[in-house]
Amino acid sequence: MTASMNRRALLSLAGVAGIGLAVAACSSGSDKGGDSGNGGGGGRGSSGGGDAASTPTAKPVAKAVTPAQVPLVGGVTITVTGTGLAAVKGVTVGGVAARDVTATASKVTFTAPHQAMYTAGDADVALFTESIEPSPSVNRSSDGNGSAANDGQSGATQDTATTTPTPTAAATPAAGSAVASTTLAYAALTDVDRQLAYAMRYWKDYNLAEYGTMNPIGGDCANYVSQTLIARGWEQRSDWYNRAAGAEHSATWTYCPTMDPWLETNAAEFGLTRRSSDERDKVRVGDIVFFDWNANGSPDHTTIVSEVFTEPDGTIRIKSASHNQDGPYRDLDEMITVQHPGGSAWFHTFDAER
Repeated sequence: MTASMNRRALLSLAGVAGIGLAVAACSSGSDKGGDSGNGGGGGRGSSGGGDAASTPTAKPVAKAVTPAQVPLVGGVTITVTGTGLAAVKGVTVGGVAARDVTATASKVTFTAPHQAMYTAGDADVALFTESIEPSPSVNRSSDGNGSAANDGQSGATQDTATTTPTPTAAATPAAGSAVASTTLAYAALTDVDRQLAYAMRYWKDYNLAEYGTMNPIGGDCANYVSQTLIARGWEQRSDWYNRAAGAEHSATWTYCPTMDPWLETNAAEFGLTRRSSDERDKVRVGDIVFFDWNANGSPDHTTIVSEVFTEPDGTIRIKSASHNQDGPYRDLDEMITVQHPGGSAWFHTFDAER
């Protein structure tokens, strides 16, 4: 009786042990293999299992930029190569938003904007995962050289003239918040680059030592525009000159009503075309603008185009640099509607490719 009970007890214990071994074997297989309903599934995903949604996204890396040197006026296609770049939607160069941004996993392409103040040097290329809307450059004004004239209109001065800053879009994000970055170099590679570099250098601080100022005799706008043409590559001649720091000068150099017809008379020689305000799609940076404030057919003011900006709705905005008022990015429409209501403008555009 005792022996029989002992055998039954032993068999019972063996059965229990067998069940335990089976459970242990099942648990071990589940940890390695994959019952999707098992509560340990999260652990498998976090340890590198087959859950694609939990796989970390590769960090964007910018490895190279081509070309590494671009003209001050921009306008060329830039390619940044690297890894993990597919999510890039916006680019800034030197803090200025780029247009035409496209991205794949291995490269980002975009159109380089002009350098903010047409100054040579390195610029950060910052890549962002959000789109960045380009915005027109903001104008500044200054009468640092004591101008008593304003846009060729008597009675108004730099101190009393209305200068309403053109509204702009939200500021671009800081380069430090970019998901990846690299650098490129802006350089004065073309005649237009050199013209705009000069215009930005001297819009506020006049080049008095070389060309003087015409403010005491009515305004310095034509003198300034003529100087930028010299920087572009033009040469002084017997009918267009400024010598001895402005002590000797031709009216074609310093006086709008004389300069405008002189440019038209010599248009074929200079490679220029006179265009109306309706032909804005033909205007480029470096072109010459003339303004008539009182509709008498005689120009009162002249400037150099410093930016051509196309709004999302297709509207073309023209910005220009000038003396009297002194400013790097004066808005043409603002000038003829707000500052000088009823004014008009026309252009002398350069025919050659820029």
